[in-house]
Amino acid sequence: MERRKALGLIAATGAATAASFTAVPSFAETGRGAGATGQGRATAKGGYTFALDKNVKRTSVRFKNRYGIKVAADLYVPKNARGKLPALTVSGPFGAVKEQSSGLYANEFARRGYVALAFDPSFTGESGGTVRDVASPDVYTEDFSAAVDFLGLQKIVDRERIGVQGICGLSGMALTAAAADSRIKAVATSVMYDMSRSMSRGHQDYYTREQRQKIVDHLSRQRWNDAENGTYARGSHEIPFDKNGNPAPSNRVLPKTLPADADPITKIFFDYYRTERGYHPRSINSTTAWTATTPMSFFAFQQMTNIDMLAPRKALLVAGAEAHSLYYSKDVQAMAPDTVDLVIVPGADHVDLYDRKDLIPFDRLDEFFTKNLA
Repeated sequence: MERRKALGLIAATGAATAASFTAVPSFAETGRGAGATGQGRATAKGGYTFALDKNVKRTSVRFKNRYGIKVAADLYVPKNARGKLPALTVSGPFGAVKEQSSGLYANEFARRGYVALAFDPSFTGESGGTVRDVASPDVYTEDFSAAVDFLGLQKIVDRERIGVQGICGLSGMALTAAAADSRIKAVATSVMYDMSRSMSRGHQDYYTREQRQKIVDHLSRQRWNDAENGTYARGSHEIPFDKNGNPAPSNRVLPKTLPADADPITKIFFDYYRTERGYHPRSINSTTAWTATTPMSFFAFQQMTNIDMLAPRKALLVAGAEAHSLYYSKDVQAMAPDTVDLVIVPGADHVDLYDRKDLIPFDRLDEFFTKNLA
């Protein structure tokens, strides 16, 4: 099923009324539907959805970005570290937290000899920001550079050997940050999403000009509602349309329970975020939705427009052969073929590359960073 139909299904099943804009407090969920039993597993692992490698030390840290927002992160360091090491800053997916996929990647990179920093983007997880669960492509891009600041001040890190690993929706921000910050010597992505393109044009750019205008009008009205109510409502960040052709957002990213007729894309996301495999109570995707006006800044801020500025540094994009997001990576690679390499993993869908270590090509990523952070 096409992604736009999947979004429509989520809108229909994720809220009692698709057009409802009632504010949902952060992490207010007290019970989950059948099959969503991940909280027990995360708790058993200290709140993480993966086990810490025995040869890696993890430390909770905080640093500020240039907007003064305190960013929460976990620093992963090899226990046998000697001298100054190469370092990576890691974040994503969009709506996830550092205890999920980004932490798993950071843990594996540290096992291989890197200092790795997995962080929660501003306004999410344990990071600061007064308004919770709002996304900004500008601020999120800055968070990557702020993470580089932090890594470069660590005595164990060689500041001339710092790279970035983005996952899913944070990958576009990772590439954007690298193009504007030459301290980032190499950047890799996994199942990349361009969230500006996704929100402003729909999956595979299916929004018509009329639909795009309807979304802008919908978001503009929602700003009046928020201003009048003195609060920030929740709503879909990728806005579907109902059978009458009107915007039909939901106040959940994913439904509480999986419908029997759920499409394949909804199923793969549900299987990660809403089950013991990847559930986390601070993850927006696991529990709630973004603030309803979040897409406004993504309409205004197009990512990767300066991808040519990345050269002569290199980028490696990893995507699943069966991933609905594959076209994003292909399009970026086509924009800068001399700078960007693309690795397509056979048999992998989008979510497989969040945590399937048997499919994530860590050897290839390690080889890339070893070469380009030399």
